[in-house]
Amino acid sequence: MTSTVVPFEVHAEGSGVAQTLTAGRHVFHTDAYPAFGGADTAPSPLFYALGALSSCNQVTASLVAKDLGITLGNWTFEVRGDLDTRVLVGGAEGHPDRGANFDRVEVRATVETDATEEQFAQLVSETERRCPVTQLFLRSGLDYSNQWTRSPLGAAV
Repeated sequence: MTSTVVPFEVHAEGSGVAQTLTAGRHVFHTDAYPAFGGADTAPSPLFYALGALSSCNQVTASLVAKDLGITLGNWTFEVRGDLDTRVLVGGAEGHPDRGANFDRVEVRATVETDATEEQFAQLVSETERRCPVTQLFLRSGLDYSNQWTRSPLGAAV
């Protein structure tokens, strides 16, 4: 393993469809809707996947902004994933390349920044290229929409 590779490890235990997961010193829980066999006592793993997408975009954009010499302020994300449950719940074949994946994921982000229009476009494209979670979604072949809006620094997002 090279010095640039950082391992990420999660330990999970559970019963039924609920789990308790430990990532380093952080503990979190998952469950599922009753239609999927759960009790809805914690977010579904699918919510965590969409949440990981928004937070990884924010982390990655912060790194990219530093490289570009621009400042970022407050963020707002709206992330939606449309899941056809026929594969997950009913065992249908589904799309040959995607299986039980989301059909479509839409990311809408608004960020306060001092970036010019050109810098902002570079921020968005470079964040999409460098974000590991975005790349997981893009490479899965689903219909992916990524719409970012810039807002002046200090404005209410």
